[in-house]
Amino acid sequence: MTKRLLRFLAAGAATAFMVAERAASAEPGGIAIVGATVFDATGAPPRVETVLIRNGRIAEVGANIRIPSGYTRIDAKGEALLPGFFDLHTHWTAGGDPAVTPAIANAYVSAGVTNSADFNAAPESFEARRKWLASLGVAPHVFLCGRLSTPGGHGADWADTATTKMIVTPESARAGVDQILPYKPDCLGEVMVDGWRYGLSPDNTSMNEDALTALVDEAHKHDIPVLTHILRTEKAAEAGRAKVDVIDHALQDLPLTDAQVAAIKAGGGTFGPTLAVYNPSKPGRRAMAGATDARRARASANWANANANTKTLYQAGVPIVTGTDAGMVATPHGISELKEMELLVQAGLSPTDALIAGTANSAKVMGVLGDRGTIEKGKRADLVLIKGTPWVNIADVEKTDRVFIDGRLVFGPGAPPLNPVVPMPAVAVGPVVDDFERADDRSNLDTLVVTEPDGGIERSIEVIDTVTREDGGHALSMIGTMAVKTNPQIAVVLPLTKGSIQPADVRKYTGVKFELRGDGPYEVALNTLGNTYTATVSGGAKWQTVTLPFTAFKPENTGRIQFPTTGWTGNDLVEIEIKAKRKSGETAWLLLDNVSFY
Repeated sequence: MTKRLLRFLAAGAATAFMVAERAASAEPGGIAIVGATVFDATGAPPRVETVLIRNGRIAEVGANIRIPSGYTRIDAKGEALLPGFFDLHTHWTAGGDPAVTPAIANAYVSAGVTNSADFNAAPESFEARRKWLASLGVAPHVFLCGRLSTPGGHGADWADTATTKMIVTPESARAGVDQILPYKPDCLGEVMVDGWRYGLSPDNTSMNEDALTALVDEAHKHDIPVLTHILRTEKAAEAGRAKVDVIDHALQDLPLTDAQVAAIKAGGGTFGPTLAVYNPSKPGRRAMAGATDARRARASANWANANANTKTLYQAGVPIVTGTDAGMVATPHGISELKEMELLVQAGLSPTDALIAGTANSAKVMGVLGDRGTIEKGKRADLVLIKGTPWVNIADVEKTDRVFIDGRLVFGPGAPPLNPVVPMPAVAVGPVVDDFERADDRSNLDTLVVTEPDGGIERSIEVIDTVTREDGGHALSMIGTMAVKTNPQIAVVLPLTKGSIQPADVRKYTGVKFELRGDGPYEVALNTLGNTYTATVSGGAKWQTVTLPFTAFKPENTGRIQFPTTGWTGNDLVEIEIKAKRKSGETAWLLLDNVSFY
């Protein structure tokens, strides 16, 4: 058993125990799925068999199995039984469809997707994310992945450096990986190797091959798979030489050369083209109305290359895995994985190989094939019943009947209701948020203070640090230069809980106060799950104490809403944010201390 599998099993042990315990109490004698045609994803032909499930695992598989007394029998004659599907490229982001964790989990479960790799979460949020997922009634197994990019690279145009580690050299690549390790990542992804913007927009920066090679080597020392963001054929060849585990995204700039295919294949990794996010025919895709002929031609060529290069790598024997980029525009969670398998067939895979891409191949590259991904005795009972024969007609993957996770029926006739779409329970915090005296740069609430400059390729430059006050003690210093753009800003964010996932309950307080020095006006924001509430203050050359009652904050309607409310509730607060907004090219600075609720 690999270290990676041991780590995944250990991380999910508590959840698995609870799920297995619930399953055992619901079906004391286990479950027997009878009469289904089993596609076990091992390469064996589909065949009618009985599958017995007990204590969350597959107890027996065979054609002539006696069903023990007390088992719950599910008659599945005429249906297909497959391993649960994997989506190895997702973003559980508030901008996706759906937008919040319980609803996203529901979408995956109802599509038969029992495993999802999330590339959106900051490592600081992993602890809370794992806690929330474990508390849900139903959820897929989620691999939480650390992100790395280059300064000015893809992903660096919106995230803070705590969310996306910025690397340039082999030395900084190894350091970036090591900075993520304490959070116990299940994988590294997206690793933003390629800054090409499809020939349609200004390019971001790209990662050097020596840095990528060092990054992969450091990750593999800890048995952590590396999944990459790559769009160009030459960068894919570099990834092959660096021995990445998954080359993610369709290769769209040019047709692959024989030498590039050889380099990719020799690397021993896999290819996940995420065709679902690029599909020009998908509902809700942004129209190219008003686009120039050249732009339309480039987009058409990109899609043709994406499909042709997918077929080329498949025919060359490079293992194909499935990912979708779900959470991005017009790429909904759950159903996009089913569409991905259909698009793989359109690109040239056989239906059988598309199904193996979405199950066994994906399980193998994540290091969990010994635990799940095929239907075999002893493996985790993550299964999907489908009304059809998807190895004949791949579109049948959309005909989901029942889904099992850890041997428990979680979707379909007889299953319990899906998750209610509600936030994590709020936790009391404070009163002191941060006096900036901790040597590890964490707040008094044990959270990581982060920056929030404006987004985009051209971003305002911002630095925060802890400095010594003239009158003793320490304060936070924020300084920055505004980008040349509309409404530039720099900001400091004080999360009230780790990763800003679990809301804070501040109803016993009246407002927020802090000490401030600065060079002008600042916007103070209280970011909640329901909205953002703002107030304006002004800083001067001398320290002043600012006291703001909650009634001084007005709703901003920024579109950050995750769980709509009718107004201020006081029990859904996640962050205090202080923003400096100036004209393009101007500098701004701020000294902040003793932030608390009163």
